[in-house]
Amino acid sequence: MENRQQKIVNMFDDIASTYDLANRVLSMGIDREWRKKGCNRAYEILNSKNITQITDVACGTGDLLIFWERYAKRHGVSVEKYIGIDPSVKMLEVARKKVNFAEFIEGKAQDLPIEDNSTEIISISYGIRNVVDRVDALKEFYRALKPNGIVVILEFTKQNREGLIDRVVDFGMKKVLPIIGGIISKNYEAYKYLPNSIEEFLTTDMLAEELESVGFKMKYIKSFSMGISTLLIAQKIKG
Repeated sequence: MENRQQKIVNMFDDIASTYDLANRVLSMGIDREWRKKGCNRAYEILNSKNITQITDVACGTGDLLIFWERYAKRHGVSVEKYIGIDPSVKMLEVARKKVNFAEFIEGKAQDLPIEDNSTEIISISYGIRNVVDRVDALKEFYRALKPNGIVVILEFTKQNREGLIDRVVDFGMKKVLPIIGGIISKNYEAYKYLPNSIEEFLTTDMLAEELESVGFKMKYIKSFSMGISTLLIAQKIKG
């Protein structure tokens, strides 16, 4: 498992410099809408105007942290500290140049370098399927969250695609995405990995069950863009 995890980290190191451009092109910018909806809904569910810490796990180049800060202001929420955690050194190099209000730490989702009960929000966008020891990571999220804190997951969950539109989406993900991503990043294998990792991942219901199995209570589940992206928000009820 450790070897597989390191291969995934190495892959993200390799595509870090072109990662943002590839994301914008491949999603046609709609990923920004998914992130915005995730942040807005999370602030509504948490319902607090003063937050000590927001921790973005598998933060990559820091995109989601930008949305956390932007929409905190729009919701009138004061956030003392933003932290981004990622195992990819190269991704963090890009993030530090792009985001000047957050602290970035090299670390893994399954071994978070933060204290118990220390953060109100933990988020992970399009990264949980890349964590080999996923249940261990969910337990870590629970440990690190304050009582009533929330975990916010945006992910490409596995779908049962049967209709015509579903087949078109499936064709785009499996055939078109690797070609375009490969051209931009010069790493075809990395973008071939993306649709394969989705196919091998959990359904939304299965991921929700895993969250509940480690103690979380599901608060919100919503799919976007013909089921391409899914938002899950769960809360730590016990202290």
